[in-house]
Amino acid sequence: MPVTKTAKRALRSSKKKALINRTLKSRLEIAVRLAKKEKSGKTVGEAISLTDRAVKRNIIHRNKAARIKSGLSKLLPKKSSKKPKKSSKK
Repeated sequence: MPVTKTAKRALRSSKKKALINRTLKSRLEIAVRLAKKEKSGKTVGEAISLTDRAVKRNIIHRNKAARIKSGLSKLLPKKSSKKPKKSSKK
C-alpha cells in the first residue's frame, strides 16, 4: 500500500486509467469477434476504428493492430474494378 500522499493519489489515478484501458480493450476484442462472425463492412469498419484508438492510447502495440486490421480486411469482399480496355487503332 502507498504511504505518501502523492503515492496514494497516483494509485487512484492509475486505477481509473486501468479501468478505462481494460474497457477499451474488451470493446476491441468484442468488436473483432463480431466482425469475424458477421463479416459486414460496418462491423469491420468499427473494429478497425477501435483498433486505431487502442494504438493511439498505447493499449495495444502497433504491430498487433496491423495484424488485426490485416485479418479484418481479408474478411471484406474484394471490389472488382472493371475498367474498359483502351482499344489501340492502327
